[in-house]
Amino acid sequence: MAISAKLVKELRDRTGAGMMDAKKALEAVDGDIDKAIDFLRENGQIKAAKKADRIAAEGLAKVVIDGDKAVILEVNSETDFVAKNEKFQTMLDTIAHALLEQMPKDLDSALKEVTVDGDSLEAYINAQIAVIGERLVLRRFAIFEKAADESFGEYIHMGGSVATLVQVKTDKEDVARNIALHVGGIAPQYVSEDAVPSDVRDHEREVLTQETLNEGKPEKIVDKIVDGRMHKFYSQIVLVDQDFLLDDSKTVGEYLKEQGAEAIDFRRYKVGEGLEKRNEDFAAEVQAEMNKN
Repeated sequence: MAISAKLVKELRDRTGAGMMDAKKALEAVDGDIDKAIDFLRENGQIKAAKKADRIAAEGLAKVVIDGDKAVILEVNSETDFVAKNEKFQTMLDTIAHALLEQMPKDLDSALKEVTVDGDSLEAYINAQIAVIGERLVLRRFAIFEKAADESFGEYIHMGGSVATLVQVKTDKEDVARNIALHVGGIAPQYVSEDAVPSDVRDHEREVLTQETLNEGKPEKIVDKIVDGRMHKFYSQIVLVDQDFLLDDSKTVGEYLKEQGAEAIDFRRYKVGEGLEKRNEDFAAEVQAEMNKN
């Protein structure tokens, strides 16, 4: 199949591969960009795909803790100007407390079943759209409940551009706070290796195995080499395997063990993460308006 320049550019943006390498990889897998990334890795042309989170929507993330319950949520707006508005922040706080008090099981239930002053949460948000003048979206939330021997930790970066909520088995609130700081700064994806989905583990091992074989390593030592590379993979995505942000001489797991603590769960919300940003060109917009006349 013919490979477009746009597809080659996307692969290069995601991997940092050279133009010809990217084109050959896409040709080899009939234009499937995910398979092309694996092809490049297996042939030693890249070590891993770059994370290309396209930050789109503006807004704020927030954490509210109330006794043994806590909520983390993200609400998006069209502009960061509106996100700084007092009305937006009041709305965010109202939504957070409504979620925490009524504890819906998912986003759809939250919008339809949670009430604010007698109206559904969906109706409340729509009313705020009319007041604030921008599209507003409750994008995601998570509610935690802890036991008596557990603690919550929270971290808010830059007023709400990033929010983290962690649940740790410990009575030391400073330990939970330190783990929240780490999650905010390093952005793990899973609490432990056991929490990594089997399809993610299997896919990574398959790619690393092929990459190692293509390097010409003897088959009898391939498994051992791959085990070592899987350990490095886990150290990048698993909370307890990561070097601790506040003391990189130890892992998070080692720090928790020293404190007699255990990580149970966490969430990290970065506002707009994974959403496509609207490409605004003011000069082009003005020119388009002029051409209408």
